[in-house]
Amino acid sequence: MTTVDHPARDGTGGPARRPVRVPFPVVDEVARHCLQEAEPETVHIEIHLPGPLDRDRLTAAFTEALRRHPRVLMREAPGRWYRRRYEWELTPEPDTAVVSFTPPGRDSLRAARARCLEAAPPLSASPPVRLEVVEGAGRAANGGAGPGTPTGTSADPATGAGNGNGTVLFLTINHTALDGPACLRVLATAAELYGGRDNTPAAPPVRSPEAVEPGDAGTPSVWAPPARVASGAPESTPGNGLIVTELAVPRRPQGSPYTVNDQLMAATALTVAHWNREHGQRPRPLRITMPVDDRPRGADMPIGNGTRLVEVTFSPAEVDASRMGELLRRTATRTRALKAADRPQLGHGAALLTAPVVPVAWRAAVTRGLRRAAGPWTSTCLLSNIGRIPYALDFGEEAGRARAVWFSAPARTPRGLTVTTASTSGRLHVSLRWSRSLLGHGDGAHLRDLFEHYLHATEETGASGR
Repeated sequence: MTTVDHPARDGTGGPARRPVRVPFPVVDEVARHCLQEAEPETVHIEIHLPGPLDRDRLTAAFTEALRRHPRVLMREAPGRWYRRRYEWELTPEPDTAVVSFTPPGRDSLRAARARCLEAAPPLSASPPVRLEVVEGAGRAANGGAGPGTPTGTSADPATGAGNGNGTVLFLTINHTALDGPACLRVLATAAELYGGRDNTPAAPPVRSPEAVEPGDAGTPSVWAPPARVASGAPESTPGNGLIVTELAVPRRPQGSPYTVNDQLMAATALTVAHWNREHGQRPRPLRITMPVDDRPRGADMPIGNGTRLVEVTFSPAEVDASRMGELLRRTATRTRALKAADRPQLGHGAALLTAPVVPVAWRAAVTRGLRRAAGPWTSTCLLSNIGRIPYALDFGEEAGRARAVWFSAPARTPRGLTVTTASTSGRLHVSLRWSRSLLGHGDGAHLRDLFEHYLHATEETGASGR
């Protein structure tokens, strides 16, 4: 996608021009076809600041940031049933209040996280994004006590009520329209407008170029149904559950052929394999979806759903913690090849399904039917590694710089589990999100502990080369 200019504003009192319309890209259309009220497709971003924010200044800065990235200011255009495309309608201003403020309280963070998962901003109102500001909250982080454990405070581990000085920003995004990295770019612009400090993205880490191997004869066939995450203790209420934790960024030996992303991928595979063994599931190949984002991070970053999805596959024999060095090298080979491959965002099949040759309502019915039929072949889980946050997210002297940033991606069944990671200030911020029809909160806590164990194991045995 490319940034689209706003429709010209008519300041003469004359008739308003018809808003500019943009056809739904492939990713947006497929997501629109498959919406489910029970499990909303939301992306949650959670940013912890050490100090307070002024309400009026923040509202003005965020609203201006939306104007500077006009592709965010959009709503779904109405249309007749026989239309051949969904279209976004760009608006000069938000249709509704986008920023809200929540006073501090014992359960303020827990409730704000729940709201991020329970309801997506409607596509009918511009923009499909909401920013909730929880005032006087501490910083959530890891600890044995459970989800959202504050670091350096005596707050309740499940709520994050803190020392009364910090602020937490919760951005809820309708994933049909936008993704997390695009909206983080908008937040970086808002931070710069609010604090007056430079939020230019840091240069990406320099890595020596490595040859991409043409193939891997040991890769399991993509035609074999992959393993599913074994059911734990599902809850009666629909929707998603979420747990966040803070870990150390895993160490790597200097000159190692794998990246932190490869360590995260290996830890995810080992976590799911361990979980499935505990629950008596027969070993099957694991297939882990991994978003790849090649967009620049500057002010001209294309806004929308800009990632392409690839799948990393492992045979049961390969997912072996006692051969960690081998697993990491194999993972690195596969992820490099997948990142280098020239492939549409959702593959060639999705591009064919969204070709505007018949009414969009007919394509919607076909897409939903194919999605149900393809359920057994859906990947086991999703790992989305945002990487090092490239922006300072500096809101000025009083509010300060972001010291923790969490993301979480939707976790609808049949996949039912997503792991999303990002690093800020030398720390790794991990979110585990799951479908409540598959897992319960205790299951999520156990999966978090397994992930932490295996991520640490990538340092220990990975360094030894075994």
